[in-house]
Order: sequence, then C-alpha cells, then structure tokens
Amino acid sequence: MQDFIPDGATTATIEHRVAFYETDAMGIVHHANYLRFFENARVAWLETHDKSYPEWIELGLHFAVTHAELDYRQSARFDDRLEITTWLESVRGASLAMAYTIVCQSELLVTGRTEHASINDEGRVRRIPKEDRERMGRSALPSR
Repeated sequence: MQDFIPDGATTATIEHRVAFYETDAMGIVHHANYLRFFENARVAWLETHDKSYPEWIELGLHFAVTHAELDYRQSARFDDRLEITTWLESVRGASLAMAYTIVCQSELLVTGRTEHASINDEGRVRRIPKEDRERMGRSALPSR
C-alpha cells in the first residue's frame, strides 16, 4: 500500500489490534476511532522523527486539531491487526499538517489528513519556534 504514501515522505508506522470495545453494533470499527488511531500514529511520528509530545508540552506547546479528513474505503473489524502510517505534509509558522493511511493485510482501509494549530497552555495560537519549525520542515514533504 505504499502507492498512497508520497515519494520522499518521512513516515512512522504503528500497529494496532482492534479491541472489541472499538466496534459498533454492526461489528465494525466505529468511525470515530480512526481519529484516535491517527492521533496515536501522530504522537509516534513526533517521537520518532522530532521530539516527544511531552517535550513539546514542556515548551508550553500543543498541537490542536483544527481540521480532519477521513476517506473510508473498507471497514476494520474486531481483532484485525492494523498498520497506521503517518507523515508530515507541511509545517508553517503556527501550524502543521499530517497525512495517514490505515492498512489491514495489505488492503487500504482509510486515508486521511489532519491540520493542527500550535497553541499554548491557555489555548492561544503560538508560533512554533523557528529552530523547531526548520527541523520539522526537513521531514515534511517538499513544497509543490
């Protein structure tokens, strides 16, 4: 399923085994849970390629979701083993965008992306420090 991951993307992939409580009455993963899977992958990407989320918190910064897109192709079910891959699409002065794929047994289930505002502990938008932004930018997709 690498076809859906852009060339040059700096990725992180996590595995997730679907728990029974994540499914609905139809026996499939409830749609809201895919955003949780995205978040877990995003935190792993930061830890792998930048700095851990607790380190960002120590700086007084958080990345609040401002926009989310999900395209569902197939449903995941109880006990499926999912691979969630994410990459940094872009980083700007006070925002960043991440993209995702969720795959099960080589079948693409979900694609998506999220946009985030950098905010402080009071919830006010705050610029990402220049050195952090530049470092993260080296892992972002090339500008088009």
